[in-house]
Amino acid sequence: MKPSDCSEEIQPVVKRRVVAIIGRPNVGKSAVFNRIAGRRVAIVHDERGVTRDRLMREVTWNGERFTLVDTGGVSIPDVRQATDAIAAGTRLQVDSALQDAAVAILVTDVQSGLHPMDEAVARIVRKSGVPCFVAVNKADEPQHEAGAADFARLGFPLFAVSAAHDRGFVDLVDRVAALLPQEENETAVTPLRIAVVGRPNAGKSSYINRLLKSDRVIVSEVPGTTRDSIEIPFAIGTGPQARHYTLIDTAGMRNVHAIDNSVERFSHFRSEQSLQEADIVVLMMDAEAGPTMQDKHIAAKVIEARKGCVLIVNKWDLSQAKGITQTQAEPALFESMGFMAYCPVVFISAKDGYNVRKSIDVIDAVAAQTRSTLPTGMLNRAVEEACERIQMPTCGRKHLNVFYATQTGVAPIRLRVFVNDIKLVKKSFIDYLERKLRERFGLEGAPVVLAFRERTRPDREGGKAAAAPARTSSNYHIARKARNRHSGG
Repeated sequence: MKPSDCSEEIQPVVKRRVVAIIGRPNVGKSAVFNRIAGRRVAIVHDERGVTRDRLMREVTWNGERFTLVDTGGVSIPDVRQATDAIAAGTRLQVDSALQDAAVAILVTDVQSGLHPMDEAVARIVRKSGVPCFVAVNKADEPQHEAGAADFARLGFPLFAVSAAHDRGFVDLVDRVAALLPQEENETAVTPLRIAVVGRPNAGKSSYINRLLKSDRVIVSEVPGTTRDSIEIPFAIGTGPQARHYTLIDTAGMRNVHAIDNSVERFSHFRSEQSLQEADIVVLMMDAEAGPTMQDKHIAAKVIEARKGCVLIVNKWDLSQAKGITQTQAEPALFESMGFMAYCPVVFISAKDGYNVRKSIDVIDAVAAQTRSTLPTGMLNRAVEEACERIQMPTCGRKHLNVFYATQTGVAPIRLRVFVNDIKLVKKSFIDYLERKLRERFGLEGAPVVLAFRERTRPDREGGKAAAAPARTSSNYHIARKARNRHSGG
């Protein structure tokens, strides 16, 4: 992917076939969302206000494709009645979802009966002008269906459903799909998936809002404001040359031992899942706090997942006010996190926008590096020159010989290196060879996986001996731990 042009505008990806799920808190909106989506996407919990931001998922229903949006519970009829930033943000997210929606599903709870807030939400929908259906949820037993008639006062068609038992959804979604606008014939585009990860309150949501120039996700000083992974599509440029992205705002990742409730535990799991599914990971750190132990734990997960990575240091305006320069801060950062020294670092301020747009250029560059193809001839010359510069690892009179190397994959970049004896391949040699290859080919921010194999050679009967198992730059650590266990080390 070519680097973006700073003169090009970031555009939200507008989807016309959008279905918004709305309602008051704890009526089962997220359970309905998961049931229609066909998988457990949104966090479902009895705790009030678990969902806050808009969650989006592309859904195919009987051949009809549309975007399903889950929203936080409406607890106030008017945003001006909000008592805190989270309540105000949740309410504004509902309004935004209705602005984008072609159809709305108003979820209610048949077991608790018609609630004044259900009527308030119905008024919000009528004001928006969006066609709406009422999903009278928790109709788990046939006798519950009789209570659905009470919700006729809301003025929309009623469907008794049970998200827990998958009852009543066929008729509801068929009616919803029938009201969606005609699907546009567009060329399928695979967006670059960018997961923004980090500790709580590092500024992940502020960064995304500043980048998109809109309050797409809720920002608050309260730790844990973001509870689920929120996917936001956007594009740079227009027409066939536009570059498409999906930004994934994740919940702050605390030390797993400090998590003491099921909601945060599932939030942590979803953040890790988003990291695994991303093409590029942005590790957001706080300039004031500096690299913490938790930042290092998250960085280790990025390496383990073999993802391209960009380090972003947020709140740089506060450090600049103290007279700290980037030339001072960057060496200090890598002195603490030397194992991430192959990653580019961008110092930003989500508050005033400093370097936020530049971060996309760096992400584009890393994405291109992860898909680099190294010419075999140049690769082997680089390996040969690297080996000539050092004394090769030895064991007794035997020393390591590297015969040749070949590339076997991209994203991550996979290199297979053939040697005479993989038992002679030491961690220090792996690190050295990877460093030299990066110096030759760049590969900034791109994961490199070196897999070492013994070259097969004839046995005494004239046949071929089986090749020894491969040793990779990651399973080296596993093998070393295993040896330590068996030796009592």
